[in-house]
Amino acid sequence: MTSETLAKTPLHALHLELGARMVPFAGYDMPVQYPLGVMKEHLHTREQAGLFDVSHMGQIILRGAGAAKALETLVPVDIIDLPVGMQRYAMFTDENGGILDDLMVANLGDDTLFLVVNAGCKDQDLAHLQKHIGSQCEIEVLFEARALLALQGPKAVDVLARLAPEVAQMIFMQFAPVRLLGVDCYVSRSGYTGEDGYEISVPAEHAETLARSLLAETEVEAIGLGARDSLRLEAGLCLYGHDMSASVTPIEASLLWAMSKPRRADGARAGGFPGAERIFAQQQAGVASKRVGLLPQERVPVREGAEIVDADGNVIGSVSSGGFGPTLAAPVAMGYVQSSHIALDTEVWAMVRGKRVAMKVAKTPFVPQRYYRG
Repeated sequence: MTSETLAKTPLHALHLELGARMVPFAGYDMPVQYPLGVMKEHLHTREQAGLFDVSHMGQIILRGAGAAKALETLVPVDIIDLPVGMQRYAMFTDENGGILDDLMVANLGDDTLFLVVNAGCKDQDLAHLQKHIGSQCEIEVLFEARALLALQGPKAVDVLARLAPEVAQMIFMQFAPVRLLGVDCYVSRSGYTGEDGYEISVPAEHAETLARSLLAETEVEAIGLGARDSLRLEAGLCLYGHDMSASVTPIEASLLWAMSKPRRADGARAGGFPGAERIFAQQQAGVASKRVGLLPQERVPVREGAEIVDADGNVIGSVSSGGFGPTLAAPVAMGYVQSSHIALDTEVWAMVRGKRVAMKVAKTPFVPQRYYRG
């Protein structure tokens, strides 16, 4: 695609004004970095506050008395008992238990759910919802109507509380309607960096005004996709299409924690979602390979796709995400490794340009998460 045929977010002109280097991403022309550079953008977010444009993500509303029950037929997550004003991480699964996408689901009350899905999957996710539960609830598509901003970092609370003091009282994964600069927005205390922070859904026509207001605060810098990727990797968070896909199940992806207890094999509402039988069987019997954290023992970045081998040179897996971790000042990676090699501190090797790079299986997150839980 050329830049002319790529979709543009409501902040596109602002990115160009700020000197962003733009790249194609999920069909959009997106900022990968600003003049500050990926390393400084990453560290600034860890130390102060970074503003990310994530308007390419898909926002969808489900309405109706049966919406929560209907959505539970597509995800291994407790939606029926999701408290009003809270959100939950979820996954769409297919008949084989593979992950079709990961998403956030919030309960707005009044039989209304608010979904945020990945940019590269949003059209297929919408079709999936319409096909399977479109007759059971109303589906409102907000792809063009709303923008999404993420304000992340330890100073995010100070910055946003200047516009709406009540956000300081919110806890991790809380979701609320909030007026910002006189505009009705939805604010969640969440994000995908491992830091405290907020995601703000704002009507598209007001996104630039809000972004400029936030960027005018001394603590805030504009942050691109490059630092977003290194931040989420240090936080041990999966990226759809890389660390998870339809070819892996939640068990293989080490995402059992995201499967709500009521929906597991011994839960009150066990199963009832696509692929449940296979997922439950894997939970019981184990899997051939799993996603693990990996710490290269040399200062050599190990990239996605690199083969992972054992001491004898046998291929035992591959890297799904990898790069340099600016907070750690060292390379970090995640990958899928045969279950015989997933114990912490197990030594494995990545093949990088024909050479073996020693790595150790490591616990994630690599950098402690700092979500505000009250």
